[in-house]
Amino acid sequence: MNWKPIIYDFLNYLKIERGLSQNSIDSYKRDVNKLALFVENIENPSSPTYITSDVIQQFIYDASKKLNARSQARLISGLRSFFDYLVFEDYRQDNPTDLIESPNITRKLPDTLEKEEIDELIAAIDLSHPQGERNKTIIETIYSCGLRVSELINLQLSDLFFDDGYIKILGKGNKYRFVPIHRTTIHQLTFYINEIRSQIKPKKQDEDIVFLNRRGKRLTRQMIFIILKELAQKINLKKSIGPHTLRHSFATYLLKNGADLRVIQQLLGHESITTTEIYVHLDTSYLKEVVELHHPRSNFNLK
Repeated sequence: MNWKPIIYDFLNYLKIERGLSQNSIDSYKRDVNKLALFVENIENPSSPTYITSDVIQQFIYDASKKLNARSQARLISGLRSFFDYLVFEDYRQDNPTDLIESPNITRKLPDTLEKEEIDELIAAIDLSHPQGERNKTIIETIYSCGLRVSELINLQLSDLFFDDGYIKILGKGNKYRFVPIHRTTIHQLTFYINEIRSQIKPKKQDEDIVFLNRRGKRLTRQMIFIILKELAQKINLKKSIGPHTLRHSFATYLLKNGADLRVIQQLLGHESITTTEIYVHLDTSYLKEVVELHHPRSNFNLK
């Protein structure tokens, strides 16, 4: 069996059965195509059903000369998924990537903001301008609901269910989730929509989009970063922040205040709980406080 039809089937599997986004599918496609091209150029090329771990190892070694550790890990992960699919479909009996170790990656988590720092950012917004009320609503919505920046800029009026206390979010892999929204954020969104957005004539393709610029078009990702960067400079905040900082702060605050990790996973729209475990960090002082409070020997008196 040659590579082309089996890669085609694999990509369809990712799209239909796993429901991955087109960007993720394209990433898998690039990884597998690189391997296919490498195999074609070696002395004894073989089909994906017979390729050995030695060939995979050779390919990874060759690719590692041009990739950093994170990119290597992603490449290995993509190939592992491809061969898992082949095993699942009975094209082969083993996965040749099973014995290949991914490089150790130290994942740097983004800075988080304390509640007081969020309040400072919001207080620095000039509310005398219509964009000020819009920007305040943006920050409140990201922080209150833990949204990705892409989820925020694509949020639609028809996704707001204020009477039920939820908003509907289209997340990664075109999967929907319902996120509770606090009454203060509902109040802020209602004010923005009725008093500010109502004065803007939306472009035809953006009529249902919540957050618009002055010309009636949806905001870009870059614009959200610029808004936050300018506010951070205004209050002389030394931390490097972006929309993801607000999302991370939302998750961390919930966890510190007793929210279950599985609940946070659902709120953030993480497919795997492992992502949530990595994403939500806890400082050592908080961990120590939890242990001292809940340890089975916490009430034990030393004599």
